[in-house]
Amino acid sequence: MIKPDLLMMGSYPDGDMEALSSAYRLLKHWELGPEGLGVASRPLIRALATRGDLGVDTQTLESLPNLEIIACYGVGVDAIDLETARRRGIRVTNTPDVLNGDVADLAIGLALATMRRIPAGDAHVRSGDWERGNPALAPRLHGKKVGIAGLGRIGSTLARRFSGFDVEIGYFGRSPRKDTPHRYFDDLTALAAWADLLVLTLPGGNATHKLVGAQVLQALGPEGYLVNVSRGSTVDEAALLQALEARAIAGAGLDVFWNEPRIDPRFARLDNVVLQPHLGSATIETRRAMGQLVRDNLTAHFAGLPLLTPVI
Repeated sequence: MIKPDLLMMGSYPDGDMEALSSAYRLLKHWELGPEGLGVASRPLIRALATRGDLGVDTQTLESLPNLEIIACYGVGVDAIDLETARRRGIRVTNTPDVLNGDVADLAIGLALATMRRIPAGDAHVRSGDWERGNPALAPRLHGKKVGIAGLGRIGSTLARRFSGFDVEIGYFGRSPRKDTPHRYFDDLTALAAWADLLVLTLPGGNATHKLVGAQVLQALGPEGYLVNVSRGSTVDEAALLQALEARAIAGAGLDVFWNEPRIDPRFARLDNVVLQPHLGSATIETRRAMGQLVRDNLTAHFAGLPLLTPVI
């Protein structure tokens, strides 16, 4: 049986690469020369595998006349040209749900690390400064008002996690949800003004581009904290850096950035941020589940079966 041609925009973990290579003839985009795919190869490609951080651009899609499916390793599909995919009848899948818990866990970790200044405490012990005194007091997390921007799959999981900290929860979204007891805000600035901690679990894309700007940060205020585990594009980074440098907000825990991995060097000079290299779903268990879901969607497509997690 002839293996279908699968164009991969970026590498996956070794186990996933081995499994894919046994079922498909892999063309690795990152190993292609400056000319890219040869003219003879393009019509043979029926499937494309990418990652949420890489997506796939219009030029690549238009160069593949027989592409049938794009399988995304990750939940975010804002880097995929969905408009072109719809017009061409190309199916798109992602890997939702399997990563909800890990992203929510990291958001909790960032909230605690930022508010309780855990990295600073670690440095204080390692440096030997503890002998000369204790570090400054930090605010608690329990009992605070937590605002969640985006109460989707990840946001809902995060709300359940936060409930164990005896916090009051409010949320912002396009419309109120009937399946939650938490307070709804139809305005993000109003949520920020109410909250002690604002956590972003928003999807990427044009609708949320720089949604958190100077006005929202000003409303959050000098005693408020920001945690972002969504997309770097949801925050106006220039406004965020200015707010952090001026102590217009108390601090931020960030797993995502505008130009990752080449982030603004000003972040590294700040002592009121905790920085992570986009590790929200980066656990052994979740990455295995994500890779399996990519493969299961591809298998279903080529078997003529319903896709497991279709986006379009």
